[in-house]
Amino acid sequence: MRYWQLLDFIPAEELKKTFAVFGHFYSVNLNSGEQINSRSVLEIVTKHITPSNAGLLLSGAPDAIFVMMNPGSSKPLKEVSNCVSERLISQLKTSLVPTRPDTTQYQVMRVMRYRGWNHVRVLNISDMRETKSGKFLKRYRDIEQRTGFTAHSLFADKRSAELRRKLHKKPPAPIVCAWGVSPDLDPLIERCLKKLSGRSGLTGLLKPKTANKYYHPLPTLQRDKESWVNKLVEHLGA
Repeated sequence: MRYWQLLDFIPAEELKKTFAVFGHFYSVNLNSGEQINSRSVLEIVTKHITPSNAGLLLSGAPDAIFVMMNPGSSKPLKEVSNCVSERLISQLKTSLVPTRPDTTQYQVMRVMRYRGWNHVRVLNISDMRETKSGKFLKRYRDIEQRTGFTAHSLFADKRSAELRRKLHKKPPAPIVCAWGVSPDLDPLIERCLKKLSGRSGLTGLLKPKTANKYYHPLPTLQRDKESWVNKLVEHLGA
């Protein structure tokens, strides 16, 4: 019998009892005078192994890395005032704060529960914080075209050293691609896959007849949300 016929859809309230979430939030001041509110990484960890110093999670080797589109509606649970100029983006220092999870992260937690994972790292093909995907797609293209600034993405050349650190994982850990299927993402996907080329464990739920479009964890319909969790758990194996 297939996994999608067996797995229960775990409520968010139950997941909150098991998992803690930490993120690095920052802002980039562009030469154009604009500011981009961003998040560079998210660490989801079971509460029983959460270190007293959350920063230690950054040097840990997660059970899986998820690569998604951009940060959603998750927010820091305390005030953050990290700013970096466009010129110094390659020197960005990462510090973690407790974070309120969003519905996409609950989807990841459901997979963690069924896979028995204690630690997952979430990266994005763009760090820009924007809750609506349509607005995000317009904004990233506008900024890149007007200003030439591409380092809002961790996969930009200027951030290669930072990316290497964040891709540290357990040797068998999968890198789950889950950035969505919009053709407007093609430039960001291309940069990402170029950097991930040769990395072990690259996987995800690939849209049929495509080479680089992986289904996002949070489709519109509830039945599709449930299907994504079940199909990914099955895809990753017993």
